[in-house]
Amino acid sequence: MRNYNLGFMSDKDIYEHVKNTVLQYRKSINLKEFNKNIIDPIKLTFDSKIYGYSIAQAIEAECIRQIDKSNNNKIGYFHQYLFKYAGGGWEVPDNGEEGGFDVMNEEKCIYAELKNKHNTMNSASATATYLKMLDRIMRSGNRATCYLVETIARRSQDVVWETTVIQNGHRERYNWPGIHRISMDKFYEIVFGDKYAFFKLCKNLPDILDDVVMEDNSARLSISVYDELDAPDFYKGLYMLAFNTYEGFERF
Repeated sequence: MRNYNLGFMSDKDIYEHVKNTVLQYRKSINLKEFNKNIIDPIKLTFDSKIYGYSIAQAIEAECIRQIDKSNNNKIGYFHQYLFKYAGGGWEVPDNGEEGGFDVMNEEKCIYAELKNKHNTMNSASATATYLKMLDRIMRSGNRATCYLVETIARRSQDVVWETTVIQNGHRERYNWPGIHRISMDKFYEIVFGDKYAFFKLCKNLPDILDDVVMEDNSARLSISVYDELDAPDFYKGLYMLAFNTYEGFERF
């Protein structure tokens, strides 16, 4: 482990946090997992022919897509649980507790909900989140500040969150002063008191991951799907996964 010199977090803490995230990362997929929701062999056939893949490459791309989908939640863990190391009253409540907020500081009366991208919430989700924040502000006697924290926002910002709340078929525009949309860099500044804290993390992250992966040799992708399919004829293996009870496919 080298010196990362983040300033707002010790080398040991950031290393352990990244390591914990890596250990949770999905690194393998077998045939049962691959076909859990029944894959579409027709789409994979189109993909292989249109994009010039071999069918084996098309299978690998689908495996990686499924693994990537699983790992999105692990990145959410990385962003959320890093704040456990902040000190100064910052905490990450257990899932569903403390009103369902991701990060909070009771001393400062700050409550935050974390989202990966600015465009990941539909209107129903935005309404539910906004009303949850408004309820917390009312219960605090209007002392609380609530943040919708976006890791990938449109821009660096800390602005009042203006949104349309839909209740019982009625639409109303809200812009409560104590409810903000904030980019991750600005939220790091609030939590750690360093406006460059998020930049420092991102700048050092490749080195931290190199150190973690070097120590843990299990952090490698393993795909056993090919070995479990009918290797002489990948097309047959794929089509039989989905259509083995369909008429005529026994003669594929």
